[in-house]
Amino acid sequence: MRLSARVDYALRAVIELASAGDGPVTSERIARAQEIPPKFCESILLQLRRGGIVFAQRGPEGGYWLARPAEQITLVEVIEVIDGPLGSPRAALPDAPGAVQALQRVWTAVDESERRILTRVTIAHVVTGMLPDEVAAQLPLAAG
Repeated sequence: MRLSARVDYALRAVIELASAGDGPVTSERIARAQEIPPKFCESILLQLRRGGIVFAQRGPEGGYWLARPAEQITLVEVIEVIDGPLGSPRAALPDAPGAVQALQRVWTAVDESERRILTRVTIAHVVTGMLPDEVAAQLPLAAG
C-alpha cells in the first residue's frame, strides 16, 4: 500500500491534535511539530475540517481540535477524507485465465486485509502505541 504525502501529513496533523489535549492548536504549531510545510498544513487542515475530522476556530484564541475523541477516529477515515475511498485499481477480468483470476483474488484479499487493519486502528491507538491485539499479532517479532 502506498499513501500519498498528503495522507501522511494529514495523519501526522491529526495525531498532533490528539496528543495536544484540549483546546485549539494553531496550524503553525502543527506544521512546526510535524515538519509539514505550513501552506500544505493549512490546506490539509481545511480538508480535514470539511471532512468532519477536525473543528476550527478563527481569531487570536483560534486553532484546530479533533471533532470527536481520538478513540472514535480511524486511520481509514482520515485517509478517505484526504484521498477518497480506498479501493483496488485492479479490475476483475471475468474472462481471464484461471491463474489470473486466482491472482486477482489474492489482490482482493490484500485490499481487504489493509482495509480491515485501517478500520480497526484509531488515532488513539497510534498516540498511545497500543495497537489492537489482532493488528499487533500481525507484526513481526522484534529481534533480540
